[in-house]
Formats: sequence, structure tokens, C-alpha cells
Amino acid sequence: MALYKNGEFVADGWRTIPDGEAVPASGHVIFSIDWWKAERQAFEGSNVPLGLRVEPGVKIEEFAADLPRFAVIALDFPKFGDGRAFSTAKLLRERHGFTGELRAVGEVLIDQIQPMSRCGFDAFEITDPVTEKALREGRVPGVTHFYQPSLGRDVPAGTRPWTRQINAT
Repeated sequence: MALYKNGEFVADGWRTIPDGEAVPASGHVIFSIDWWKAERQAFEGSNVPLGLRVEPGVKIEEFAADLPRFAVIALDFPKFGDGRAFSTAKLLRERHGFTGELRAVGEVLIDQIQPMSRCGFDAFEITDPVTEKALREGRVPGVTHFYQPSLGRDVPAGTRPWTRQINAT
């Protein structure tokens, strides 16, 4: 598994801990939501960076109060057609103000990288060999004009003549 971030492959300093496994004494770890719910009191008062892996269908309200505690939230794409994590990412960034790393994990394919970025993802675990090869070769497909705004990664204001204009008189 390779981690793609900021347009390049980088070393991944995080490790996903399976449910039931003991927490290592040091290091950056990512837990499942169930593990976090059961063991969160063990980290009270600790400043150890933590990550959370969220499966599709988990409501943000289940962990929203703990958001400041997480440096990384990994949202799972269990299959290509399951896009629920797109909405979760957008809500985490816009409604809940999450500023840490949002990582796409699972079935992350080349044609999803740009839409994922527009929803707030900034890191991608790449397991698909075709996607990894394309990214390593710099072949990232992209769209240059969008109808929908994104999270500040859009064309400059006033340069989209097709958008609806409201006259304030």
C-alpha cells in the first residue's frame, strides 16, 4: 500500500491497529470507531497523535465531539460504487471544521482522486496497481472547469459566467 499526498508518494508514518490489538507504546496509530468508543478513556490527557478509521454509514455525530483529538481521519471506500465517504469528507471539512488529514482508504482509483480532493481529501492510500502506476508516471486525469464550487480549490471568483448571479439592488 502506497500513500499519495500533495502530488507525490510519501512515507506513511501511521499504522492501522486491528480491533483487539494492543496499542503500541509509541507511534502514530489509526483505530476503528468501535475501538475508539471502547478505549477512548485510556487517552484522556494524552497528547499522542491519533487517527480514526470510519466505515461507510457511520454518522459523524458518533465521533464529532472527539474531532479535535484526531490528527487523521481515514474514510473507507469498500468498493468503487460506494461514494458515501465523499459526503462524509465534505461534512467533516465544512460543517465540523476538521483541519487534520483526511485520508481516502480502500478502493481508491485514479479517476476518483480529483473529485476526492474537491471534497476535502488530502491523502490517498493506493492499493490498485494501475492507479499507482499512473500516479507515479504523473498521469492524473483532471477537469479544468467546474459547475459546483469546492472547498476553496476552485477557479477564481467571477470567472464562471455560467453560474447563477443574484443582483443585490
